[in-house]
Amino acid sequence: FAKGVFCFCFEIHPGEDLHDGVTFERFWEATGKHPRANILYDPSHFVLQHLDYLQYIDFYHEFIKMFHVKDAELNPTGKSGVYGGYQDWINRPGRFRSLGDGQVDFQAIFSKLAQYDYDGWAVLEWECCIKHPEQGAAEGAPFIRDHIIRVTEKAFDDFASAGIDQKLNRRVLGLTK
Repeated sequence: FAKGVFCFCFEIHPGEDLHDGVTFERFWEATGKHPRANILYDPSHFVLQHLDYLQYIDFYHEFIKMFHVKDAELNPTGKSGVYGGYQDWINRPGRFRSLGDGQVDFQAIFSKLAQYDYDGWAVLEWECCIKHPEQGAAEGAPFIRDHIIRVTEKAFDDFASAGIDQKLNRRVLGLTK
């Protein structure tokens, strides 16, 4: 185990022992801060728990080794909230949705993961009580592909150190005789 190349990624999930940052930290401490104890990040679970899924990345980015690209929405009412009164999924205030149909800001998530040099998998996990699974699958792969950010190799203002081509500048500005 200690010499292996595998990491164990625990999905932070409501109703489980590891369901937020505090419970992950307790678990990590109990493992002796084992380097192979990591996180499978699924923002849909954070929406349904009212957790800040973007700030979670700031706190735990070094542990995130897998990413479930999954959407959800939470629209509580005066009668029903997070747990949905055990209604059918279609009637629950908190429910999973197809990518882009829920409340998860995937553009911000992919930006944050790129900011922290995330190089793990972005895997579609699809559960939706409205959309047909074939449509969800057909939309899912392009959705993920279109959100992956190719990180730049240099700073956007790196041109400033490249030197000056006076002859080219004069020609471009129409200052040549």
